[in-house]
Amino acid sequence: MGLISIIVPCYNEEESLPIFYDEVKKVSVNLYKKYNVNVEFIFVNDGSKDATLDMLKKLNKEDSSVQFVSFSRNFGKESAIYAGLENSHGDYVAIMDADLQDPPELLEEMYLGIVEENFDCVATRRVTRKGEPPIRSFFARCFYRLINKMSKIEIVDGARDFRLMTRKMVNAILEVKEYNRFSKGIFSWVGFDTKWLEYENRERVAGETKWSFWKLFLYSLDGIVAYTTAPLALASVTGFIFCIIAVIMICVFVIKTLIWGDPVAGYPSMICVILLIGGIQLFCMGILGEYLSKTYLETKKRPIYIVKEKTISGND
Repeated sequence: MGLISIIVPCYNEEESLPIFYDEVKKVSVNLYKKYNVNVEFIFVNDGSKDATLDMLKKLNKEDSSVQFVSFSRNFGKESAIYAGLENSHGDYVAIMDADLQDPPELLEEMYLGIVEENFDCVATRRVTRKGEPPIRSFFARCFYRLINKMSKIEIVDGARDFRLMTRKMVNAILEVKEYNRFSKGIFSWVGFDTKWLEYENRERVAGETKWSFWKLFLYSLDGIVAYTTAPLALASVTGFIFCIIAVIMICVFVIKTLIWGDPVAGYPSMICVILLIGGIQLFCMGILGEYLSKTYLETKKRPIYIVKEKTISGND
């Protein structure tokens, strides 16, 4: 008899939790009947400010397969995923969102992909972004193209956190204990054979998304900084190019003045050059600052999350 641990990060999900639980429970019953596989739920309450924790306590009393970990404050989805992995007991571990944008019915196909086709992981990707604002979809596609060109790892366009993994792969992920986490990159970095399932985008079943455009933008920057040093090389190359341009321009102005007596363009051109060079310098300093700030946070050795209460024993 196998065991699948389903990790569900939760932040203000009181409206969607009952619906999510009912839908996934139907799938879990089917998995038990057909393949003799049990399912445990590991909900991670990421400092919710609504009745999410109360809902989890109620589900825990009604169903012994429901367990939860509750943080002392909001640490972010990446920390919630890591906490769920650390506290999972299953031979196979799945990650799902509580809003039902991840189709529960795919769990059976994911399980068969591992046990029958010998994959280490069966992951999902959206082939459409229906329902998303066009500007958000555009920048998302740009991010995937950019990071795949700059990084040595491949992150599939439209990849979701929704996936089923073997215990061996989960243990490998847990070995990556960095504070600044970007799970999509970590999943690719640890390797292992992965099968991809495609599905069309689904709307949230209830509640509102917690990911604003600004949060997604900052999250994408974290991913770029975490898995490529190309921006640092870009800053160096940009500085070198402008040094060459400066030398060439100096030669041009000197020659023009000596031969034709042309005066050097005055105040307006000088201001434009100063603003351009100053902007590029600040941009390059910002790149260096991003990497320096990540290094600073890593050296602090702060815990990835802090637990306030939990129902799971045996994993700390």
